[in-house]
Amino acid sequence: MGILAKVRIQVLAAAILTLVAGMASAQQREWEKQQLALFEHHAGEPIKQFPMFYLWEWQVLGPEQLAVWATLHDVYLLRVDKACNNLLWTHALSVTQEMSQKVTQKFDFVVFRNQRCKIEEIRPIDYEAMLKDGYKPPNATDHKAEPGAQASGGT
Repeated sequence: MGILAKVRIQVLAAAILTLVAGMASAQQREWEKQQLALFEHHAGEPIKQFPMFYLWEWQVLGPEQLAVWATLHDVYLLRVDKACNNLLWTHALSVTQEMSQKVTQKFDFVVFRNQRCKIEEIRPIDYEAMLKDGYKPPNATDHKAEPGAQASGGT
């Protein structure tokens, strides 16, 4: 096999991989849209703060939205400011608590990598109703908070 044939095969393989990656990315975006719609459907009116002693779990729902579990059954939809880059791709995060054991819309941030993304809105989720409507929680190993790496005061 000549060099030209090898180059053609490599180019074809790269094109196929790019196409497959693009399809997977489109499927991921569609899934995130469906998940965000489900959370928004079960979200209450915005609130100023909520109690949190431990970040049980979290799920990214879009570039500016995520759900956080303050307990196994207390879930909140957070919207962060637009300056939050690559939230969709983070593998670890924390939530600040400027007020002791409370997360506030006014003072707190979602923190990941070297970013601090201000919390712009907090909405409580009717998690029981969501579960009744068929919501399947994220895999426990995907976004389960690590002990000691959850909500952090004042960072």
